[in-house]
Amino acid sequence: MFHLIDSHAHLDDSKFEDDREEVLDRARREGVVQIINAGYDLPSSARSTGLAAKYPCVFAAVGIHPHDAAGLPVDYLDRLREMARQQGVVAIGEIGLDYYRDLSPRDVQQRVFREQLALARELDLPVIIHDREAHGDILEILRRDGVGPAGGVMHCFSGSWEMARECMAMGLYISFAGPVTYPNARRPREVAARVDLSRLLVETDAPYLTPQVRRGKRNEPAYVRYVAEEIAAIRDMSLEELARVTTENARRLFGLPAVGDI
Repeated sequence: MFHLIDSHAHLDDSKFEDDREEVLDRARREGVVQIINAGYDLPSSARSTGLAAKYPCVFAAVGIHPHDAAGLPVDYLDRLREMARQQGVVAIGEIGLDYYRDLSPRDVQQRVFREQLALARELDLPVIIHDREAHGDILEILRRDGVGPAGGVMHCFSGSWEMARECMAMGLYISFAGPVTYPNARRPREVAARVDLSRLLVETDAPYLTPQVRRGKRNEPAYVRYVAEEIAAIRDMSLEELARVTTENARRLFGLPAVGDI
């Protein structure tokens, strides 16, 4: 039996309120042994730490999504710092820039992104980076500020191969979600075929970005298998080998215990 790690999900979302236990059971049956639950604002980050405390298979990331960068309390970094020191917290995220929806002013997004990169460097934690139609500014900030020795991951990667190569050189992993399975996903497929195996991760972003085979339904961690199957086919690998590699990568990046230790 192969093992998979869903490197990015939002199990604290209200869409899972009625059947979270069943969702986790289905994930286990599909070989998903660990899940990184990413915060996007202060309340969701607190919920994420709560899930990590309750479920041995769930680990938390805490952070402010660019959509929520405006209107933060002045002590938001102190509050993230306190949460980040709780048991089961393995990353700062998700953080970054989103120029598609522009729900926060771009200068505010950039400031909050840089402040959280600095927090991750201070705490020696990896970062989970959200980048939507902001490739140039993401790279500029990463070149200027850096991610620190703990590295990080470009979540649901949508950039070019050239961008992926530069991100890997900076110490970042490249993660793919449901969009790599979509029929028109030419660029993600091209990048997924070329990313160094030692820098490859898989995720769901559940409850969002459901893989093609389940489109129209709520996404959940069990469906990370479909992402892994697609990338394995693209790379002409067995699913078992792709699962082994991405599981090792996720454990290395996030400092996760072996399954028998959780």
